[in-house]
Amino acid sequence: MTTLLALDTATEACSVALLHEGQILSHYEVIPRLHAQRLLPMIKQLLADAAVPMSALDGIAFGRGPGAFTGVRIAVGVVQGLSFALDRPVLPISNLAVLAQRSLREYGATQVAAAIDARMDEVYWGCYSAEQGEMRLQGCEAVLPPEQAMLPRDASGDWFAAGTGWGAYAERIALSVSASDAKMLPHAEDLLTLARFAWARGEAVSADQAQPVYLRDQVATPKSPV
Repeated sequence: MTTLLALDTATEACSVALLHEGQILSHYEVIPRLHAQRLLPMIKQLLADAAVPMSALDGIAFGRGPGAFTGVRIAVGVVQGLSFALDRPVLPISNLAVLAQRSLREYGATQVAAAIDARMDEVYWGCYSAEQGEMRLQGCEAVLPPEQAMLPRDASGDWFAAGTGWGAYAERIALSVSASDAKMLPHAEDLLTLARFAWARGEAVSADQAQPVYLRDQVATPKSPV
């Protein structure tokens, strides 16, 4: 059976999850600015609790963003280090999709408008619908002013609002939703669920393709000298 490790540090939450012999173990903490110190110890403890050696991993999944730039880089750095050392493939997973998957798990929401506070008066935005237990992107992910956030063109039925973008800018997101959790952060358990679908489709990639997705090009790309 497949053994997968999942980790996420893209927001204030730091979490890890392990799939082994069909069972899932996870650890989740909201620890702003402590991700770099806590991530590797959390991974080691999780593997120890499951009595699983690092060498038993078949692949490693991670939150590839969008999210806090430093947090996303921490995840990428750790994943690349582990992947190169173990010669294992990686599974980059969208943090917006992880929010949507958590909404499905915790609230039974099948249509989710996920928003992460992007600072700079913007939100990271993505809309997802459940397809056979997996939250799939409808349209594209974007970083934009709250007023420009939109549901898919053919949207109907109830939509659930998830993420800190709703907490920071709910009054400026001019959309009707049936319910919300404006404090929700990504959880590695849900990242692991998405990774299992991606693994089954053969979407794992090599370590050098474990790259962050910031959505905000002007931050991700160094500016040319003046």
